[in-house]
Amino acid sequence: MPASAQDWLWPAVLVAAGLVAGFVNTLAGGGSILTLPLLMLAGLPPHVANGTNRVAVFLQSLAGTTDFNRHGLVHRGAVVGLLVPTLLGALLGAVTAAYLPGELLEPVLLLAMAGVAITLLVRPEILAPRPGGAPRDVRDAPLALPALFAIGFYGGFAQAGVGLLLLSVLGGLLRYDLVRANALKLLVITAFTGLALVVFVVAGQVWWVPGLALSVGMVAGSRLGVRFALQAGHETLRRIVLVGALLSCAAAWFR
Repeated sequence: MPASAQDWLWPAVLVAAGLVAGFVNTLAGGGSILTLPLLMLAGLPPHVANGTNRVAVFLQSLAGTTDFNRHGLVHRGAVVGLLVPTLLGALLGAVTAAYLPGELLEPVLLLAMAGVAITLLVRPEILAPRPGGAPRDVRDAPLALPALFAIGFYGGFAQAGVGLLLLSVLGGLLRYDLVRANALKLLVITAFTGLALVVFVVAGQVWWVPGLALSVGMVAGSRLGVRFALQAGHETLRRIVLVGALLSCAAAWFR
C-alpha cells in the first residue's frame, strides 16, 4: 500500500468522509461518488479503490437494513423478486470490473458515474414518489425485472449512484414510499454488494485498512440516516433525495 495511505491523516479523512457518505447513501444514494475518488486520491489504483469501497458499502448497508428491519419497515414479501435479477446482474458486473484492465477502469468508472448523475439531473422526480396507494409486485411492473438486472450489473461494476437508481424502481415503478423504498434499497444493496465483494477479494482488489476505516464512518452515518428517516416527513425526504441527485451530478461532472 502506498505510504500516503498509511499516514494517520488518511484514516481520519476516510472516517469523516464515510460518515457523510453513509448518511447520504441511507437516505438517497450517491455516496460512492465521494468515496471512490477519495480512495483513488489516497493512492489506491482504480480497480483496488472500486473493490475496497465495497467493504464499507456492504457494512453500511447491512447496518441500515438491520435498523430499518427492527422497526418493521422491510417488506419481506418483496425480497425474492427484487434479489434474483439484481444478484444475477451484480455477479456479471463485478466479474467484468474485476478483470477489466486497470488502465481502462478509471475512465469507464468516471463515465458511468457521470451517466448516472446526468440521468438523475434530467429526471430527478422519478426518485421520490408521493405517499399513498399500495406497492406493486415486481411481476406487475413489466419494466421492473430488466431494470433491476441492469441496476444490479451497474452496482456490481461501479456502485456509485446505484442507490438512487434503485429508488427510481422501488418508488417510480413499484410505488413504495420513500422510507420503505430506502429500507428495501439497503437490503438489495447489502445482498449484491456482498456478492460483488467476494469477487473483488478473490481478485486481490481489496485493501482492508482503508476499507475498514471508511466503514467506521459509513456505518455510523447509516445509523444516523435511519434515525433521521424515521422522524422526517415525506417532503423533507423528497428534497434530500433530489439534492442528493444534484450533488451526485455535480461531483461526477467536476471529477
